[in-house]
Amino acid sequence: MNTASPAESRRARARRRAGEFPPAPDPLAVPVFDSHTHLDITVHEAGVPGGDGSGAGDPVEALITAAAKVGVDRLVQVGVDVASSRWGAELAARHPAVLATVALHPNEAPTLADLDEALRDIEALAAEPRVRGIGETGLDTFRTGEAGRAAQEESFRAHIAIAKRYGKPLIIHDRDAHDDVLRVLDSEGAPDVVVLHCFSGDADFAAECVRRGYLLSYAGVVTFASAGNLRAAAAVTPPGQMLVETDAPYLTPMPYRGQPNGSYLIPLTVRALAEAAGADLDALCAAISATGERVFGPWR
Repeated sequence: MNTASPAESRRARARRRAGEFPPAPDPLAVPVFDSHTHLDITVHEAGVPGGDGSGAGDPVEALITAAAKVGVDRLVQVGVDVASSRWGAELAARHPAVLATVALHPNEAPTLADLDEALRDIEALAAEPRVRGIGETGLDTFRTGEAGRAAQEESFRAHIAIAKRYGKPLIIHDRDAHDDVLRVLDSEGAPDVVVLHCFSGDADFAAECVRRGYLLSYAGVVTFASAGNLRAAAAVTPPGQMLVETDAPYLTPMPYRGQPNGSYLIPLTVRALAEAAGADLDALCAAISATGERVFGPWR
């Protein structure tokens, strides 16, 4: 079992890649939003595109501005622990282009001395008006061993309850746990809106999620040569149930895999999605933006 918190392990990986941001892609004609990013981890460990990582100026603003220049004009900042959730809520409260979600990452839950206290902190943040989702929560059998899975599931069930109490979307992290994620959702009763962050299933699992009314959010992995299963999944995902994300600073789309990611690279992923789905790019961007307003509410 990996005893490092998800925030610590993510920051360590980002630190090794600091200062290697890819160049900006061609801008989108129709704006779209990044449904899942980690600005805090990006600015603290990977710097900013075109920057030296020194932190000069406002690196958060630099990342948001870089995204806006290529047509990615809104962002959802996602929490993975109490500290990052609080940071995101505070950022969203003062920045019109940012909304926040709050949660304990599934790999965080087994590491906590007092899970109940942390969940109370998350619930308090959930009441903030610009906190528009509960996540990322869910199940991850890739990094957490058998001993930690009970805590993961307890945390997941608690997050489902919070999402339902506050009427906010549930943002799910599902790694190697498709069947168990559906089992828990069925057992607890899913919230009105469920988003499968960084969707990682095949076309059959995508079709089942679509049937249930869930939203599938695709990250840069869909551009990888080995990700034919994701492109097949995208082909059976209706535009109205599709989102696009970075999970920055991770999962950078091709041809820049392995370098730090940022919301400004969304155009590479959404273009690959449009090709996989056989959709017009502008129409897909418009559909994703409309879904974002429906799911998360207005940014401004």
